[in-house]
Amino acid sequence: MTKTILTVDDSRTMRDMLHLALTEAGFRVVQAVDGLDGLEALDKAQADIIITDINMPRLDGFGFIEGVRGNEKHRATPILVLTTESDAAKKQRARDAGATGWIVKPFNPDKLIDAIRRVAA
Repeated sequence: MTKTILTVDDSRTMRDMLHLALTEAGFRVVQAVDGLDGLEALDKAQADIIITDINMPRLDGFGFIEGVRGNEKHRATPILVLTTESDAAKKQRARDAGATGWIVKPFNPDKLIDAIRRVAA
């Protein structure tokens, strides 16, 4: 069964790169442009895994993660943070909000797919 991944990132280039890497690996991809858009898309998409950026307009990744975890239906959905940030305090804040893992951009597509397969198992 094909897994659906929701990607949330305000960068069109990053969304395009994620879409290419994930569809080539056999995943169905739904995209959102920021945290608010991501919360709206999540209700329609039935995502199995979420990949989100941290720095976005309207609602950042921390707020998005908290919003996802606040919804009983998505409380256990794996969330990978994919960001340029590498600050330990921000990683901890994301973990505290409910993130499953943290990957620093630029990403290696093979390592990203491996991480997705690990959290999706």
